[in-house]
Amino acid sequence: MIDLDALVGEWLPLPDVAERLGCDVGAVRRLVEDRSLLALRRGERPVLKVPAGFLVPTDGGAWQVVPALPGTLTLLADAGFSDEAAVRWLFTPDETLRGLGTGPVRPSTPVEALAAGHKTEIRRRAQAEAL
Repeated sequence: MIDLDALVGEWLPLPDVAERLGCDVGAVRRLVEDRSLLALRRGERPVLKVPAGFLVPTDGGAWQVVPALPGTLTLLADAGFSDEAAVRWLFTPDETLRGLGTGPVRPSTPVEALAAGHKTEIRRRAQAEAL
């Protein structure tokens, strides 16, 4: 099994997430409590961190949470995924996703597909994983 840190790549501590989103750390903690974001304890001194791939730039240059992420996280939790298992599933490469869309950049992970707007297909696959 591939190491979770290798799958995710970049992790952001909550203050960095707050800076990107233009809010305070308390607001980020509420996003985590509401399951709009997932944060796991990572690093030598385990602190809560969010996968950087959960945030995407907007057209205006600001940052936002991947729009379809909160509902997908709820679906994964309802399907019995732990937080770590949900992050692992969202970041595990899947070559079959490359067939989605028509743009020049094709998604290779479920989180990339969500960011590209393929919410329905990713949620369908997440539901199938629960069966």
